[in-house]
Amino acid sequence: MLEGCLRGSPAGGKVATMSAVPAPNPIPPFTRETATLKVRKAEDAWNRRDPEKVALAYTVDSRWRNRAEFVNGRQEILEFLTRKWRRELDYRLIKEMWAFDGERIAVRFAYEWHDDSGQWYRSYGNENWAFDAAGIMHHRHASINDLPIAASERKFHWPLGPRPEGHPGLSELGL
Repeated sequence: MLEGCLRGSPAGGKVATMSAVPAPNPIPPFTRETATLKVRKAEDAWNRRDPEKVALAYTVDSRWRNRAEFVNGRQEILEFLTRKWRRELDYRLIKEMWAFDGERIAVRFAYEWHDDSGQWYRSYGNENWAFDAAGIMHHRHASINDLPIAASERKFHWPLGPRPEGHPGLSELGL
């Protein structure tokens, strides 16, 4: 979930958009700013769809409830994410921080994807996250509903990968 951060350029003092230096991992207790950053880092990581890197954001003994599936530990998370992104094709996700307190963050999200028959879906959900002192997630509870949509109803059209800066979020899209 680590993402590059803004840094001054050694040549001419210009600011680069991204650098190889990772931004610090926000740690509890969260402020509005750090909780929002944590949510965006998670969104960016999931949009990259790299199960091995995403799994590192969770403790080795992390516990999940994802829909009706219970996932325990980083290895099961890795297996879950690998299955997920093999099935949910052209996956694009937007997360929005809903609430935060201490070491917990509540998130609402929507993502669009299609299955191997070409049927598009928009999946809506809420997640409750809890973190350890190092900012690594140890609990994730997700409730998700899938809505079949026509390709013409899609709202997430950026190239695969992280959502571009300036692209509307859930609230701006009326979701």
